[in-house]
Amino acid sequence: MPMFRSRALAGALSVGLLATACGAATTPAASGTAVQVALSDAGCRPTPATVPGGPVTFTVTGSGSGAVTEAELQKDGKILGEKENITAGIDGTFALRLDAGTYSMYCPGAKQDTWAFTVSGAAAQTAAAQTAAAADLTDATATYHDYVVAEVSALTTATKAFTDAVRAGDITKAKALYAPARVHYESIEPVAESFGNLDPDIDARIDDVADPTTWTGFHRIEKALWDPGQGADNSLAGMTPMANKLDADVATLKGKVATTTYQPAELANGASDLLTEVSTTKVTGEEDRYSHTDLWDFAANIAGAREAFELLKPALAAKDAALAQQLDARFTDVTAGLAKYAQGGGFVDYTGVSGADRRTLAQSVNALAEPLSQVAGKVV
Repeated sequence: MPMFRSRALAGALSVGLLATACGAATTPAASGTAVQVALSDAGCRPTPATVPGGPVTFTVTGSGSGAVTEAELQKDGKILGEKENITAGIDGTFALRLDAGTYSMYCPGAKQDTWAFTVSGAAAQTAAAQTAAAADLTDATATYHDYVVAEVSALTTATKAFTDAVRAGDITKAKALYAPARVHYESIEPVAESFGNLDPDIDARIDDVADPTTWTGFHRIEKALWDPGQGADNSLAGMTPMANKLDADVATLKGKVATTTYQPAELANGASDLLTEVSTTKVTGEEDRYSHTDLWDFAANIAGAREAFELLKPALAAKDAALAQQLDARFTDVTAGLAKYAQGGGFVDYTGVSGADRRTLAQSVNALAEPLSQVAGKVV
């Protein structure tokens, strides 16, 4: 087991998991160019629409439009940075270091949902770029790539064991292997946006698909295994094609991550946004609504967020040692608070976690998520 995986994922599983939750948080602006993105029914025009290469901080504000609540910076079909759930009175910020090129600002639901954004000239090379912090960031992104590759390799093996049980019609074995297989996917969710359509194909909930007949992935099989609506004994009838597609999608993912690269702010933004997702939706129990294995997912989500933080920490500490220490302490607090839900090699059924305890979990992760949201602005 690689050192990076042992530290973040195995460490989290050994203590007992973690849940996550956070409210809206705003990242302080990084040095560099500031871009305003105002969301409305009309669109999301970036202002200015052309900037020099280097650090860029995007501040996304909402007009109150119920249809347009998200902005994404994209290049060649890949989401580099985004902010979601932006409404009147709530804004969000993400920061990236951008090289010269043509990008697009995308806001789903708007009358004009795509706007051109241009970066002109190469990012300026300064003495700071030669510092130890810059070297630390280079090491961080390279090591994170290795982490993702290792997790997807483990995901491939664990998924095959799970889908073999599905194809064999062995409900008991498939149920036992469902959560352990998903751990490897949930641990790399900070960069799930880089997976493109593979993410919904592998991990979509029923709410995420317009046509339920096209629903595939882990949660489709989860429903067959646990949903009483499938019959008194539940059933894996008809799930072989789903198992085969899941294997194929994971194999495609394995090939994709082998050549995918990341930038420091992408890791930081992804980890922060993942905690927001857990706090606003996952903590309710909606993700694993049939199996109630949510705590396994939470553990892996926190482990993945912590992996990103740990790799960025040397560069962060060079710029803001107090923030790095605060995040260390809050990751520890979240882990300790959730240890009581460990059971055997996994976690208790999420239905056994009371509403009050779920709120406590959310509060502890809120306390972590707010300072974590500041990391991207510090490291670009």
